[in-house]
Amino acid sequence: MKQRTLRDLFLQEVRDIYHAEGQLIKALPMMAKAASNPELRAGFEEHLEQTRGHQERLEQVFEALGEKVRGKTCQAMEGLVAEGKEWLAEDATPEVMDAGLIGCAQKVEHYEIATYGCLVTWAKQLDLDDDAVMALQQNLAEEKETDEKLTQLAESMVNMQAAQGE
Repeated sequence: MKQRTLRDLFLQEVRDIYHAEGQLIKALPMMAKAASNPELRAGFEEHLEQTRGHQERLEQVFEALGEKVRGKTCQAMEGLVAEGKEWLAEDATPEVMDAGLIGCAQKVEHYEIATYGCLVTWAKQLDLDDDAVMALQQNLAEEKETDEKLTQLAESMVNMQAAQGE
């Protein structure tokens, strides 16, 4: 697809993040299963439900654009998920595994925050309908909230537990 207009770029990135969210729907249950910290496990399970909602909101954006719902392979997320799977295969203590899981999850969140930030800006520039802009803003807000929760969990508990095993 040639990127001749901002709308073309916007649509390509919506397709990209739609696929990325689909990859996360598959990866988050593995992360939850690997987490030994109950709060971390619950956080991954909660974010799985949010991620399903993110895809639904993206479907609203496709509708607002008059486009078919379809993803475009998100190579960045494929790489992040592959890195996460490598971490899951490590021989780590439960506490260190949890610290590493948070690191992997925050890499994903930062990618999503960057993507949704661009999409919100472009949606406003393209003068998309308010529902589409609000859907993207809600996804962005939830990604930021998840990132903050991960930071708080790491700083208040998980990293200290991992360090105590040294």
